[in-house]
Amino acid sequence: MNGPAPSFTPTFSYGQATDRGLRRALNEDSLLATDRVIAIADGMGGHEAGEVASALCLKLLDDGLGDVHAQIDPEQLEALLERTDQKIIAVGAGRAGTTLSGAVFVDEASHAAMAQPQLLVFNIGDSRTYLWSHDELQQVSIDHSEVQEMVDSGQLSPDEAASYPRRHVITRALGINADSQPDFWLLPVSGAERILVCSDGLSSEVSDEKIREILAYFPDPQQAAEELVQAALAAGGRDNISVIVADVQYGHPDDVEVTVPRLSTTSHTEEKS
Repeated sequence: MNGPAPSFTPTFSYGQATDRGLRRALNEDSLLATDRVIAIADGMGGHEAGEVASALCLKLLDDGLGDVHAQIDPEQLEALLERTDQKIIAVGAGRAGTTLSGAVFVDEASHAAMAQPQLLVFNIGDSRTYLWSHDELQQVSIDHSEVQEMVDSGQLSPDEAASYPRRHVITRALGINADSQPDFWLLPVSGAERILVCSDGLSSEVSDEKIREILAYFPDPQQAAEELVQAALAAGGRDNISVIVADVQYGHPDDVEVTVPRLSTTSHTEEKS
């Protein structure tokens, strides 16, 4: 008897967590997670401004992606984000802005049986999208920030950038009449990938190595997301913290080639001490 046919529609299995942090009165982050798209918007502007901008951004993104179904490409997404930018400006009068980072499936397999599906990663600002695969963590997005420009030009080392006083000054955002040009990356996926999207409340508090350890230790994406937030709180929690951990589901569910996060050789208690 033949087994079930392989699934050629990639989806996300995801977990998400957010916290206002230990020093902020309000959580201005918003999260969007479905089986097709994951995104985090980190709002700026204070009470009834940043939270409105980030929530509106993700609502417009979700609505816009629903309109185009599986046919999204960088040009269509850029046009959608341009309209989103203008609507946030209109609502917030240019005083409420937000960053945006995330990923959406571009399912080329629906058009060609042998084609490999891809993730379209997008970014505006200093929220981040990472790829974790085969125990390696890679930052896919590039921060739109003053400190990143200084690192790129050789004025600062990565270690110096971590404590640079103006490291939270961003150079692109939606909604504040600033540069809102998104960056895009296309990543082919096989079903062995874990994607992390986070606000800078995680990346500014927790090292990439510690993030990699947590992603490797916890197979369940919800638990991994919650542990990452707790790690940021333990490190100081100076900003809102938002995390989405999403595993790519693609191909036959029993395919031995599909990997899952493995447990560390050391105990989790030892890692956190």
